[in-house]
Amino acid sequence: MRRTPGILALLILCGLALGACVPRPTVSSAPRSATSKVTSTTAGDANVKTIYLAGGCFWGLEKYVGLVQGVSSTEVGYANGRSDNAKYGDGSGYAEVVKIEYDPAVAPLPFLLGLYYDAIDPTSVNRQGNDVGDEYRTGIYYTDPADEAVIRESIAELQKGYSAPIAIEVGPLVRYSAGEDYHQDYLDKNPNGYCHIPKKLFDAAKAARPE
Repeated sequence: MRRTPGILALLILCGLALGACVPRPTVSSAPRSATSKVTSTTAGDANVKTIYLAGGCFWGLEKYVGLVQGVSSTEVGYANGRSDNAKYGDGSGYAEVVKIEYDPAVAPLPFLLGLYYDAIDPTSVNRQGNDVGDEYRTGIYYTDPADEAVIRESIAELQKGYSAPIAIEVGPLVRYSAGEDYHQDYLDKNPNGYCHIPKKLFDAAKAARPE
């Protein structure tokens, strides 16, 4: 049966919506250097701390947190799976994460976590937006043991607003591999690419300041 142009357009739009966090590399897919070594500061800058956040597809989360004042750098990658050198889609049990380097004097950890909660469904298990699977679980992974108490206090406060249990995984960063180059800054390179985070939250993140 011949399809009308209107039906074809509808099918194309549905396909785009279901595409989710599927890579469409336009540059080299070679991964950046990977490491399982963890540190809480960037070498040579004691004022910078690091936290790793998992919140569904890392394309949107990287763009979102990268807009926050006080965040000095971001990198997407794979954390706390079974492989020391995880690759996209290898089934090694990793979580898609954003490595965030930030100045705690400008963006304190509780402030960053509050913005993170705004961009996720904290009660959803292994799903955010259109993305389903354990790689899309939510998680907060720290490299400074002193951050654990801050994180758990923040989670306890968040729980007060929900009847369902908070599903965010909390723990130390055990393994981390940097993502492939085509995943880095994906939405800067592909402004119309898939993102499960509403654009209005990008504007809110850019304007946000600690109280």
